[in-house]
Amino acid sequence: MKIFFSSLLLLVTTSLVAQNSTYWQQHVDYTMEVTMNVENYQYTGTQKLVYTNNSPDELSRVYYHLFFNAFQPGSEMDIRLQHVPDPDGRMMTSENTSRIAGLAEEEIGYIHPTSLLQDGEEVGYVEEGTVLVVELAKPIPSGGKTTFDMVFRGQVPLQIRRSGRNNAEGVALSMSQWYPKMAEYDFEGWHADPYIAREFHGVWGNFDVKLTIDKDYVVGGSGYLQNPQEIGHGYEAPGTKVKKQRGKTLTWHFKAPKVHDFMWAADPEYLHDTLRVENGPMLHFLYKNNDEIIDNWKKLQPKTAELMRFFNTNIGLYPYDQYSVIQGGDGGMEYAMSTLITGERKFESLVGVTAHEMAHSWFQHVLANNESKHEWMDEGFTTFISTLAMNEIMQQGKQNPFENSYKGYYNLVKSGKEQPQSTHADRYDLNFAYSIAAYSKGSIFLSQLGYIIGQDKLMETLRKYYEDYKFKHPTPNDIKRTAEKVSGMELDWYLTDWTETTNTIDYGIEEVISEGNKTKVKLNRKGLMPMPLDILVVYNDGTQETYYAPLRMMYGQKDNPYPQLERTVLDDWPWAYPSYEFSIDKPLQSIKGIMLDPSQLMADISQEDNVWQPAP
Repeated sequence: MKIFFSSLLLLVTTSLVAQNSTYWQQHVDYTMEVTMNVENYQYTGTQKLVYTNNSPDELSRVYYHLFFNAFQPGSEMDIRLQHVPDPDGRMMTSENTSRIAGLAEEEIGYIHPTSLLQDGEEVGYVEEGTVLVVELAKPIPSGGKTTFDMVFRGQVPLQIRRSGRNNAEGVALSMSQWYPKMAEYDFEGWHADPYIAREFHGVWGNFDVKLTIDKDYVVGGSGYLQNPQEIGHGYEAPGTKVKKQRGKTLTWHFKAPKVHDFMWAADPEYLHDTLRVENGPMLHFLYKNNDEIIDNWKKLQPKTAELMRFFNTNIGLYPYDQYSVIQGGDGGMEYAMSTLITGERKFESLVGVTAHEMAHSWFQHVLANNESKHEWMDEGFTTFISTLAMNEIMQQGKQNPFENSYKGYYNLVKSGKEQPQSTHADRYDLNFAYSIAAYSKGSIFLSQLGYIIGQDKLMETLRKYYEDYKFKHPTPNDIKRTAEKVSGMELDWYLTDWTETTNTIDYGIEEVISEGNKTKVKLNRKGLMPMPLDILVVYNDGTQETYYAPLRMMYGQKDNPYPQLERTVLDDWPWAYPSYEFSIDKPLQSIKGIMLDPSQLMADISQEDNVWQPAP
């Protein structure tokens, strides 16, 4: 017998504001002019960077990321790829060797500064792989500003991972991680992580970018185009006469306010469509003029508008007036105000990847946690909310839309390869372990939190979290404290066990005993991780009721998740006690079955003993 109730996720709108007055974050303003040679994929650029030191510390050194340097034989990315037991197949040849290792000189990527001034004075710097170490001419005092003027040159690598030229679908330029990017300095210090595999962390600021490129190329990406009347290509207002610049090139001028990254993509065969979300931003779609994909990309556009409305309702309003969905890259990857996705997909897959990457606009590009240290916050929260969106917008009708996340997590536990979610994103032993920890276990953090505090309180928590921490760098403690404020419960135990250990949840029904006109139920805890318990009892006459055993260390209880059923709140279960008993005021003979967690949102790793039925 399968007894199952799906919890209704209530979509709650709230607007609550509370911010720690001791919080600070750095600020950058980039002004860049870049010229791209589409014949040899080399580019030159100038960068003026005004850096504001809002920290309480004096800084005598700064760091830049030079991400394209990863795409060279012998780089840290290359060597890690050659040694990880389960390398990313996108980065491997058909002979299962590193694609980076085989790059020729004209195929590699690089970013090399050729001069760097601080307030007009030369500074010393050295490239250390994908990081530029800069010894300042003069320290930047707390509260002070300084201006860096850099000249740099770069080469776009063959498409290997996320960025590059000539991807598998023929997109000419996927330009992410393409410029010298200032590393983040926060309350933990500098985050000058080398680019080895995965995630990013950036400084909030404003970008002013001028890009000169062959006039046949269509460009899209982060920011608002400032000169559409000179560009055309579908960016100009209807009825506006385009006055294109003379010569073989065009200069595209973009501004992107309040972002922490800037991406662009370009191809001479891009089609460009737009769609305005009702009372929302303008959506841009750039995709190859390929008869096999055009129909799906046309159908994608109204679905993207639906996704935008779903996320606006359930997280908070998207703060920009533009979002671009662009064919490129090597799968799907989120960027400020835009995404790169591969476009030769079945329709549901195309919607699915768009849903996930668009959701990152909230969970990473507005709520900008440090992905390298807490990758589960952006990948997991994005997986959670995009899963809900797909279930509604694509009418999937799943009772438990998160079932795949739970299956992935259970497989990871059974493999014995799990590492704590507090592991740095580059330091997982296996790509498999990283992916499940970040995406699946990260998603379960929220769906299971809804089991603990109630689904309405979970959605209220997400909206308050967004309102309190947008345009900031939230940490795991921030989402935990938000949930505590909304629910009135203490949740430190949950954050600690779920994210900082590999402790597992494992409860069971040990024994059901007749005691005259009553029935005694004995439960046991076999896993180290504590949880409250919802217990469903089904009777032979078809009636049902639930019992609820709160966890003592929560110091609170959730509302009845099944208001159509009578609920009995039992005494708290202290975690240190491995067993627990309660009584049902009905005889054993009247009971058809008992089930722990009918919602199946508690990640119990061994559910064989979660259901009791009388022997035939």
